[in-house]
Amino acid sequence: MSNSRTKNSIKNSITSTLVYIITTIMGFISQAVFIRTLGAEYNGIKGLFSNILNMLSIAELGFGSAIVFHLYKPMAEKNVKEIRTLVKYYRKVYHIIAGIILGIGVLILPMIPSIVGEVSIPENVVFLFFLYLLSTVFSYLLTYKRSVLYADQKNYITNTVNSVFVIIRSLIQIAIIMWTKNFIIYLISQIVLAVLENVVVNIIVNQKYDYIKDLSDSVKVSQELKKDIMIKVKGLLFHKIGGFVVMGTDNIIISMTKGLGVVAVGMYANYNMIIGQVKSLFGNVITSLTASVGNLLIEKDKSKARSIYKSMLLLNSWLFCFCAISIYCMIEPFIKIWIGGEYLLSKFVLITLLVNLYVQGIRSTTNTFKEAAGVFYEDRFVPLLESGINVVASLIFVRIFGLAGVFLGTITSTMILFFYSYPKYVYKFVLEGKYQEYIKLHFVHGIITTLICFVTGFISSWIRVENVYLQLILNGMLCLVVPNALYLLFATRMPEFGFYREKLKNILAKARN
Repeated sequence: MSNSRTKNSIKNSITSTLVYIITTIMGFISQAVFIRTLGAEYNGIKGLFSNILNMLSIAELGFGSAIVFHLYKPMAEKNVKEIRTLVKYYRKVYHIIAGIILGIGVLILPMIPSIVGEVSIPENVVFLFFLYLLSTVFSYLLTYKRSVLYADQKNYITNTVNSVFVIIRSLIQIAIIMWTKNFIIYLISQIVLAVLENVVVNIIVNQKYDYIKDLSDSVKVSQELKKDIMIKVKGLLFHKIGGFVVMGTDNIIISMTKGLGVVAVGMYANYNMIIGQVKSLFGNVITSLTASVGNLLIEKDKSKARSIYKSMLLLNSWLFCFCAISIYCMIEPFIKIWIGGEYLLSKFVLITLLVNLYVQGIRSTTNTFKEAAGVFYEDRFVPLLESGINVVASLIFVRIFGLAGVFLGTITSTMILFFYSYPKYVYKFVLEGKYQEYIKLHFVHGIITTLICFVTGFISSWIRVENVYLQLILNGMLCLVVPNALYLLFATRMPEFGFYREKLKNILAKARN
């Protein structure tokens, strides 16, 4: 990577980490107040409506990813004319998408009571969903200029703005919940603050890139470029559908399964929040490198690209191994302190959630190269197969294993990516590597992760104290030392660790000078 790419990647990673810390602290405080004040039913409705709106986001069709991909080159070349053309096109498309989402959302309003099921809350669930719908629609109307920051590797700007608004939003919503106990006012404040955040980002973009402040005189997208965008969008459409079905239907299936329902959605939502925050932190470390990888692939040095891929995969596996075992050891005492022991799920459910976390986390390395290379159309039918397997497997497993079965279905369906799609369309097609080499890489990291998790989990089972706060601290210290020491022991024997060894040497050399 060039110095500029490395610096931007470091900035993006650092700000992503800071945003994570801020959003995590504020999020957990806000969630604790929410649950203790309003209860599990409202919490379940929040998670359920978020899933339904993820379904509606299919209307976005992947235009965002396709246009950001096409912005990499003009941003690197400072081609102002093409940048303005793409941003204007992006705005037009997103305004149309906002209208489509609003229309579809209104059409499904009559179905909401059936999806939610029996609840004891006094508010009209249809009206609550409509407020969630408005929040999503407004985000599409105002978010298009962020694409310039993403393509220019300036994610840290949006991260900083987001962290400020997370603090403001959390404080305001905590005050609303405590003083009014009114869920409707809570949702309205969420809409207003989301709009304000997008307005602030747009103001910053207009100041930093003044040539996109007024796009009235920009030229239309050429037919050739539009055709290429549409090809990628056609592929991304299937990915959007597949992504929603695999990742976004869990709450819907749980809510509509007899014996589980909205209360189970609320119980799962607490675990999902913790896992989601952890995944967001370490996932951002990898996804913040997407633009850098895009620039790397432009150089067309396949050997260098494969080397970077292996190094990123090592880091990714290490991070998510640490995540999984840390959550396993610390989540129960944490939930007891945070919201109470009555919100604990079984160990079996927890393990399936953590296997799914590792599987979803480890795929982000390959997905980063896939998106950076613009591979959207070639594997367009794979997500449909993945989503079909996910729904069938989840519906079967939920009857056999209960709540854990929903996540076992997700894990099962994801295997098609690891054993077919990723090696064929990314490792062989983009990086020109061998299928056997790809399988060996993931197999080795999987075995290492399993061994480390087993050893750390076994040791943690022997550490038992009465004080829940002390238990959390002791488990945290164990997870900080044991899995990292073991992974370091394995990693230093891998050739790809040399990338980080050299980086460390360079940093130390500069520090001495």
